[in-house]
Amino acid sequence: MLTSAQSTSEIPIQNISTDSDVTYRLFSTRNKYTFIKLNTRNGQMSHVQWGTGNNDHFEYSLSDIPLVNEENEKNGRFFLYPTTNIYNFILLDQIDGRTWQVQWSTEEKNRMVLRIY
Repeated sequence: MLTSAQSTSEIPIQNISTDSDVTYRLFSTRNKYTFIKLNTRNGQMSHVQWGTGNNDHFEYSLSDIPLVNEENEKNGRFFLYPTTNIYNFILLDQIDGRTWQVQWSTEEKNRMVLRIY
């Protein structure tokens, strides 16, 4: 199920470390409590939420299946690009050009990673 609410024409802001040889990166979303953690070697992702209360911080998988074989893993291979929709990103394999639509949500039924052909 695609979430179409929370779209804006604002250009998404992305703050990324300058070190391109890292295994993991955190990508901010427009939700002040939510980040997406990306394994840049194989494309696996998780939703990371922080908070100030006892039960409002957690991490859960968005995609626990590697998108490349272990022998093709390389730091910096995958990168996330924000869209104008608060819940959606584009995942890019920077080596072969494949792309996926990534949608995060606190509700499991609304999470997805779909290959874009």
